[in-house]
Amino acid sequence: MRSRSSSNASSISLSSDSPAVENTQIFVKLLNGETIPLTLPPNTTLSTLRHLISLRLSLPAPSFRLQHAGHHLTSPSSPLASLPPNATIDVTIPVRGGAPKKIRCTFKDCKDQAQRIVGDCSFCQGQFCGKHRMLEDHKCSGLEDCKKESHERNADKLNSERTMVVKGI
Repeated sequence: MRSRSSSNASSISLSSDSPAVENTQIFVKLLNGETIPLTLPPNTTLSTLRHLISLRLSLPAPSFRLQHAGHHLTSPSSPLASLPPNATIDVTIPVRGGAPKKIRCTFKDCKDQAQRIVGDCSFCQGQFCGKHRMLEDHKCSGLEDCKKESHERNADKLNSERTMVVKGI
């Protein structure tokens, strides 16, 4: 007489076609603190596990991360056989935010912090540190345009201020 094993609602298992292969049990700790046992065949990949958990949580798979012993499990094609038996995998949500990143100088091989406002180049759209903020210092691609623009602006200003001598008065 065959006995059927009963499974509770919190346990998920995948059946394997070959009876000689021994299944592995792992535990998954969900976001709400609940731990569910999973019995999986050894050839189960991380992407399959993510899919199972996404079905259980009703969340899309990219919206959560899996961790084991403080390390992120990232490779989707890696088999879960590399995990120790009875391992606990934590489901976490990536945290957004933090301090804003410091803007670095865009000049090649310079790692200094870019200066706010005065380090912004309006010709090449780069952000530069105190050493490279001048057009000549960072070899700006818009240097020639800048010189032409400056020359035209100065010429227009001189022409507008020129005094005209009216003869015959």
